[in-house]
Amino acid sequence: MPPDLRATSGPAVPLPRRVRVGYGLGSLCTGTFATVPGLILLYYLTDVLAVPAAVAGFAVFLPKAWDVLVNPLVGAVSDRSRLRGGPRRPFLLIGACTLPPLFALVFAAPPLRGAAAAGYVAVLFLLAATAYAVFQVPYVTLPAEMTEDAGERGRVLGWRVGFLGVAILLSGALAPAIAHAGGDTPAGYRLMGVAVAGLIAVGMFGAWAATKDAPTVARSEAEPTLRAQLAAVREHRPFRRLVAMWTLQALAVGVMLAGVQYFATYTLGSATAVTPLFAALIGPLVLVMPLWNRLSRRCGVRAAQWCASLLFTAGSLLLALAPVAGAGVGYGAVAVVGVAYAGLQLLPLNMLAETLAADVVRTGRRRAATFTGLWTAAETLAFALGAGVFALVLAVTGFRSSDAEHQVAQPEAALTGIALGMSLLPALLAAASLWPLHRYAEAAREQEPAPEQAQEQEDGVETERAR
Repeated sequence: MPPDLRATSGPAVPLPRRVRVGYGLGSLCTGTFATVPGLILLYYLTDVLAVPAAVAGFAVFLPKAWDVLVNPLVGAVSDRSRLRGGPRRPFLLIGACTLPPLFALVFAAPPLRGAAAAGYVAVLFLLAATAYAVFQVPYVTLPAEMTEDAGERGRVLGWRVGFLGVAILLSGALAPAIAHAGGDTPAGYRLMGVAVAGLIAVGMFGAWAATKDAPTVARSEAEPTLRAQLAAVREHRPFRRLVAMWTLQALAVGVMLAGVQYFATYTLGSATAVTPLFAALIGPLVLVMPLWNRLSRRCGVRAAQWCASLLFTAGSLLLALAPVAGAGVGYGAVAVVGVAYAGLQLLPLNMLAETLAADVVRTGRRRAATFTGLWTAAETLAFALGAGVFALVLAVTGFRSSDAEHQVAQPEAALTGIALGMSLLPALLAAASLWPLHRYAEAAREQEPAPEQAQEQEDGVETERAR
């Protein structure tokens, strides 16, 4: 039985390995739920359930936009919770019991087509997004409360990011392969929904069980209302600019994820090409993650983030040449984007942790729950908006929806829209994110406390914790 660390104070005590690894398991849920709907839900609506592109975009976007409201609410409710098991773990369990079956039902493919099918998917997806928020917000808050040691927190986040890469790669390759195995039939999507729900359940229940022995050395509390949370963000310029940067980059990734299946089917000429295409995008994630970590330690996390952002922009621009240069250039460009994407998954989280730690020193207040709730809300909204934006591109360029039995030919404008929506649009969004990244560095330097003030704040925080 691991020692009870819940009342730990003073020098940092290493977390049990079981806690670090088990916490990371939760990324099997967060990575999968962020990837699979963004990758195939829009295509499932337009090419299997015959939902018009514009309607399909709303059906995908609106349930996820709901998270902007529900995420801060979950953070506040979790903070005030007096449930047995602590303020976070009971919510992990509630999410674990509800999200997997709801996810499977999203892809149950009832005998509905068009607007009726869109309504069914939208309602089930909204419920699934709510269950996900109940799990995700407490899950993201846990590292800041389990340890105050930056090195130990980095090891915890390392396991989280490692499992995140595994989840994205596994679910992103597995889901399309199962769905397309029978020729894009509703039955294939039903089987895929059940299989992916099983993977989500493993991660959620694993994180809940393993964090039983996690210490609580610091308690962060969210502001009690959404208005108060937004007020806290308004006065925190580094966080505002960091969120703006990541929102634009997550939107770029969301657009690209929504376009992968269409790019494989209509640009590369094979629906099954989505599996190697996605492998080229996500495969580098686990392999190059240590290199981005090393670069951030050597050059600083902000400089490493610049490198990842510029590389993502360049790879996206190169992808625009695929329709004329051939599939080889397409796969190569996607691999370049994948190397950058590994950095974009890791470095913003490190910058967020750095920003939250600086906020404690500057203000003497622990507001991690407030900021992480709004961070996850912005991230979720951006990924959902990515699918909505790509659906708008399809609608404007005249894409024709169909069901599994009646595929239709697409006009030349729609084919051009798919190619540019997958490449040029993400490149423009990634380029736009460079300005808030630049402004973040300025704001972070301005709000860094003087050495004597920093020591004073740290002493005050230690005294308060000792009490």
